[in-house]
Amino acid sequence: MVRGVSAAIREPQPADVGAVAALHVAAWRETYGHLLPEEYFTDEVAERRRRMWTQILSDPRPEHVVRVAELDGELIGFAMSGESDAGGRQLYMLYVLAAHHGTGAGQALFDAVLAGGPASLWVARENPRAIAFYRRNGFAFDGAEQSDPATPGIVEARMVR
Repeated sequence: MVRGVSAAIREPQPADVGAVAALHVAAWRETYGHLLPEEYFTDEVAERRRRMWTQILSDPRPEHVVRVAELDGELIGFAMSGESDAGGRQLYMLYVLAAHHGTGAGQALFDAVLAGGPASLWVARENPRAIAFYRRNGFAFDGAEQSDPATPGIVEARMVR
């Protein structure tokens, strides 16, 4: 277990599925609640996250690196990276509950899943806090954008390092 500024960073276990899935939904609500309709946050969405995390944690892929941030026995953030189609690594997810922004937990998670070197990620254009964080970590926009019909209102832009 690696100690971050305010949280312990560790590899999640299958027993963490429920907590990580709930954290994922809560972090999305905090981060994208102003972009997505309230109807987006249904029990079905929560169940999809649970199934997703069950798969990730029960059948880990060797190319993925997944870590969680834990403080006082509660999960407060998570991150995941893997191989990029363009070479290097790709940051797939990095979320920390808003109450823990600025504590160093996000940076500790980032550092734990994405070493230096070439990397890419997709970030919501309407997420200035995340964009600033990624810029501080050497990323810049490359002009590519995408949107997913399942998440109306969110346009993602690619950043590379």
